[in-house]
This record gives sequence, structure tokens and C-alpha cells, in this order.
Amino acid sequence: MRKHLCLLLLLPLLMGFAKKGDKFIARNGKVSFFSYVSAENIKASNNQVLSLFEPNTNKLAVSILMRAFQFEKSLMQEHFNDSYIESDIYPKATFEGTVLNFDDDFSGTQTKIIKGNFTLRGITVPIKMKADITKTYKNYIINGETDLNIKDFKINVPQILANRISQTVKVSFNFKYDRYEK
Repeated sequence: MRKHLCLLLLLPLLMGFAKKGDKFIARNGKVSFFSYVSAENIKASNNQVLSLFEPNTNKLAVSILMRAFQFEKSLMQEHFNDSYIESDIYPKATFEGTVLNFDDDFSGTQTKIIKGNFTLRGITVPIKMKADITKTYKNYIINGETDLNIKDFKINVPQILANRISQTVKVSFNFKYDRYEK
């Protein structure tokens, strides 16, 4: 009888942990970027990023709506969407990849490399990025950063600005994943 009582008390605790085959979703992930410019730095953030994570396969997918990036100045946002990213033609960027050497049985934080393909403006580039992955009682948190070269995505910078704009953009991300329920 005592064994059954102990099992009943532990059952809710055990049910909170991820089961093999579970998928996790981040509906309000954050992606931000920063680029050094001699006149004025360019930075923006997007809090409407969707991401899926499958710990048992180490697969990760991200979808970023480009028009959801918010800038401090509306003119920067307009130039970003109309001239550089061409958001009407390329409304989203995507990433599909794998977390290398991820240990799903480890609770706590692991620093891992995520390797995959990032697509922006219809151009797909293989990338690697360092990320901290934290497994908590009911969810996962993944955050990190990477550098992207604007030439890889054929982003045209006007000649008059080319010498003043950094060719590298630092991209940071933060996702809190909850169990995906259909």
C-alpha cells in the first residue's frame, strides 16, 4: 500500500519531464541584430519569432517574419524592409539545423554548437552558432548569437554608405520552449 501511495505522489512529478518524442515550441522567441555604423548604429529586435525544437532528434527550426523587426527610428525600419531585405518579396527568414552532441538526459545548461542552414532573401547559407541550452522542469531555453556577412545574402548597400556600414551583423536569439500540444 505504501508503494502505491509513493507512486501516486511521484506520478505528477514524473509527468512534468519531457518524454522521448516530445516536440517543443517557442511562439514568442526573440531575435535581434546589431550592426556598427560610423554615423549611427543599427539595431532592431523581433519578439514574434516561431521556433520548434525536438530534443530527441536534436532538430531545431526557426521562422522569422521580417516586417516584425522593430527599430528605434521608423526611417531605418522602412529602409530595412523596402531597400535591404525587400520584405514584400522575401517576407521571412528561416533556419533549419541540428544541435551537435546534445544530451537530452542532462538537466541544467549545456553550451553547444548548432549547425544548419539559414535562408534570407531566398539565399541559403550554412552556418554554425554557439548556444546555451537550458533544460528546466517543463521546458527548454536556448539563447546565443552568431555573426552574418551581408554579402552572403546579396544585400545591396548604396555605394555612398558602403564604407560606413559594417559588413558583419551580430544576430542574437533567445527562445523559451514549452511542450507542443496539438
